[in-house]
Amino acid sequence: MENLSNVPAPAGREVATLAGGCFWCLEAVYVQLKGVELVESGYIGGKTVNPTYKQVCDGISGHAEAVQITFDPQTVSFEDLLKVFFTIHDPTTPNRQGHDVGTQYRSAIFYHNPSQKATAEQVIAELEANKLWNQPIVTELTSAATFYRAEDYHQHYFELNPNQGYCRAIIAPKVAKFRQHFLNRLKIG
Repeated sequence: MENLSNVPAPAGREVATLAGGCFWCLEAVYVQLKGVELVESGYIGGKTVNPTYKQVCDGISGHAEAVQITFDPQTVSFEDLLKVFFTIHDPTTPNRQGHDVGTQYRSAIFYHNPSQKATAEQVIAELEANKLWNQPIVTELTSAATFYRAEDYHQHYFELNPNQGYCRAIIAPKVAKFRQHFLNRLKIG
C-alpha cells in the first residue's frame, strides 16, 4: 500500500477525504461527478501503519474505509462534494451503514485545511437545522491524517464487478440515487 498523505494535489486542484461506510460505494459515485479527477479507496483515521484490509475489517487498526478525492474546485466545490456525501449515506448511525457494522464504516470528514473544516461545519449545521433525519448527525469532523491507499483490487471495484451481489444490492442503488439527485452534475462520456 502507498501512503498518500504527503502527496500534494496538482496545481489548481484540491483533495477531500471522506468516509461514509463502504469505500466501494463512495468511489462508484464520485468517479461520475463532474470536476472529480481521481478517486482512491483507502484507509484513514487509525493507529496501524500500512494497514491491510483484514486489519481494517477486523477493527484492530482503527481506520475507516474512505475515499480520497482529487477535484477541480473551479468545477465542483468542497461543499458540492459534501452535498453528495450526505445524500448517499446515513450520517446518523454511529459505526455502521446498513448491514456493514464496525468503526471502519463510520461517517467522517477528514478536512485538509481550515476552509474545509468551516465548510463541513456549515453544511452539517444546515442539515441539522433542516431536520432531514430523525436522529442527530454523528459524522466525525477530524483533521486529515495519513491516508493509505487500499489494495489494488479495491480500486474501481464497482466498475470491475457490476454483477457481484454486493454491487447489485448495495452500490447500484446508491449510484442510482446519486444520478437522480445530481443528474446535471454527471460527467458526460
